[in-house]
Amino acid sequence: MRLIIVSGRSGSGKSTALDVLEDNGYYCIDNLPAGLLPELAERALIHTELAQPLVAVSIDARNLPSHLSRFPELLEDARSKHIQCDVLYLDADEETLLKRFSETRRRHPLSNANRSLAEAIHDETALLGPIADLADLKINTTNLNLYQLRDTLKLRLLNQPEPGTAFLVESFGFKRGMPVDADLVFDVRCLPNPYWKPELREQSGLDAPVAEYLAVQPEVEEMFQDIFTYLHKWLPRFAASNRAYVTIAIGCTGGHHRSVYLTERLGQALQKTLKNVQVRHRDLT
Repeated sequence: MRLIIVSGRSGSGKSTALDVLEDNGYYCIDNLPAGLLPELAERALIHTELAQPLVAVSIDARNLPSHLSRFPELLEDARSKHIQCDVLYLDADEETLLKRFSETRRRHPLSNANRSLAEAIHDETALLGPIADLADLKINTTNLNLYQLRDTLKLRLLNQPEPGTAFLVESFGFKRGMPVDADLVFDVRCLPNPYWKPELREQSGLDAPVAEYLAVQPEVEEMFQDIFTYLHKWLPRFAASNRAYVTIAIGCTGGHHRSVYLTERLGQALQKTLKNVQVRHRDLT
């Protein structure tokens, strides 16, 4: 059995996450009282009509504060029944959350006559702290539209053919901000930039002319070897510590050339020794 617990601040995309999971065969429950988590796990185990039951629940700020504070022990209780429990925590920056609530005119579950929307969003962070601290996977949705969030969830949550740590090697551009959910970040902006070659500017690191240009640059090869040596040594130790997800982010200025090229090479090299390596290019459109 696999149980996915979806949480996060209001407006961060929890409903979208449940929709994606439901579309992929999960039995989904929104706003589960956290105190019922162990009982739900036990009842799901004795359901014999499904050989491998898939269940997803949302636990968020609509819960009683006393239940949320007990989340660590409730999660441990559920996992003691030998159930694979993954905790997904979605979030976005406060400015983005304010904008989303203003656009949809939804009421925040913690706002009232004495608490403004901004105060409710801020207070929600502390309330959900016990869940955020135990999250196996955190996704920041600030810069993701609905379709990008759906694709990210499918890649990270559902594309796991084997048990064990899922590694994501992701390219990005610093001009759009660092991926805040990255565990390891490597800055490759010091390398020769194909952007300044007019014939390469409109292409990406996935295109052969850009790859051929970068492949013959000594600094690029040296950077690749240094990053690969580090990852080859330390990623298995992340896996040995029972981490469910590890994100390695490779960043250049725009996220189109150098970071894309190196991400592709690193992904291919790591796939030879690690079981579950995924590759994503955040800023390629």
